[in-house]
Amino acid sequence: MKMRSNRPYLLRAFFDWIVDNDCTPYVVVDAHHAGVEVPQSYVTDGQIVLNVAPRAVSNFILDLEILAFSTRFGGMPIDIQVPVTAVVGIYSQENGQGMVFEHEPSDDLPPTPPRGPKAVKKSSTQPPAPPSDKSPKKTKPSLRVIK
Repeated sequence: MKMRSNRPYLLRAFFDWIVDNDCTPYVVVDAHHAGVEVPQSYVTDGQIVLNVAPRAVSNFILDLEILAFSTRFGGMPIDIQVPVTAVVGIYSQENGQGMVFEHEPSDDLPPTPPRGPKAVKKSSTQPPAPPSDKSPKKTKPSLRVIK
């Protein structure tokens, strides 16, 4: 009998554990994974680190398939959406304790180009930048502890 991935359950457990210990949970995300909507200008080496502390986000959702929330990047409110399968790890900012997840084979469709997040409110009158013809380089995920 094939079981569901344990990743969403472990992700929720580590999130609750970190918050219950008055620490700040950060998630490391594979920014080039299909369905990820994050600000691509903040992506480094194919990954982005997101602060998911309750005080830093609103409209927080963490279920079996998706991690989604609203936050601010560069003062601009945006909605973040990350399939749970794109989460590489979760850790506490204060002490680095957490978990890195192994790569799981996907039964999904082939990867799609990464998309940026949807703006919550338009705060600029500048026209959107033209789409880039460059395709993102695939890199092997790695966890980097930031203190």
